[in-house]
Amino acid sequence: MYDLTIIGGGPAGVAAGVYASRKRLKTLFITRDWNSQSAVSEAIENWIGTVKISGPDFSKALENHLRAYAGDMVDIKIGETCTKISKSDSVFDIVTDKGSYKTKTVLITTGSHRRKLEIPGADKFEHRGITYCASCDGPVFADQDVAVIGGGNAAFESAAQLLAYCKSVTLLNRSDEFKADPITVSRLVSNPKFKALKNSQISEIKGDKFVKSLTYLDKISGETKEIPVSGIFVEIGSIPSTEFAKDLIPLDPFGRIAVDPRTQATSVLGIWSAGDSTDGLYHQNNISAGDGIKALEDIYVHLHTK
Repeated sequence: MYDLTIIGGGPAGVAAGVYASRKRLKTLFITRDWNSQSAVSEAIENWIGTVKISGPDFSKALENHLRAYAGDMVDIKIGETCTKISKSDSVFDIVTDKGSYKTKTVLITTGSHRRKLEIPGADKFEHRGITYCASCDGPVFADQDVAVIGGGNAAFESAAQLLAYCKSVTLLNRSDEFKADPITVSRLVSNPKFKALKNSQISEIKGDKFVKSLTYLDKISGETKEIPVSGIFVEIGSIPSTEFAKDLIPLDPFGRIAVDPRTQATSVLGIWSAGDSTDGLYHQNNISAGDGIKALEDIYVHLHTK
């Protein structure tokens, strides 16, 4: 019987795992791997305390930190995927593709995965010009022409960040209206380096070793057009990795877990969630780590006030 089971090996889970060990909670830590969304980034420059680190090095640093503190308190299970959580009285059953475990409390930190383009060239140029994080990878494309795919707040916020580095930013939205807040849109449209295209359906990514251009269908004129870009930032939404918990925890229409922002507690007593798997307003590595620690502090109080 574990005091706590943490599911997910990104910043939220690792931060909670380190704190769990220091607070002497008997913890099971389950993760398929250590590769959070940032693992694919060429350079992460906003992880506080580290000026610059590559995605793979970032993932390794998280693993090393947890292992350094795990000792006899954190039982790390790598290569396992949680398939179901159930509850009987006050005990949770955690089922994975390799076994089952019992635990008093659960912290879900499985994050999300980016919704990807499904067009010719998208797979070929993944991480060769196609990326998903303006704050992580924007500086790599300094003084270059780039495109942002999407029309929501995340797309416009990414475009705003990229305008600080890039020669030009073209945003392509497939519908005839933007989902972003009007004030967010108005801040950008007056920038001479920014262009927003509505009714533009991306059809193909072209290049050699790296992205060189994209083609899109102008849904109004019916023409197929091509624009030269060296970077493409995809902001068409994320899919929370929460399928395994849907039978026990209510999910919102987007598949996210609703939490109390003060404690990260879910509506199910004994389960917390942190990071990109939640309905939190902002999702970043630093925020995820903080959410994981916040959850752990509340879990500790819960376990010691029964």
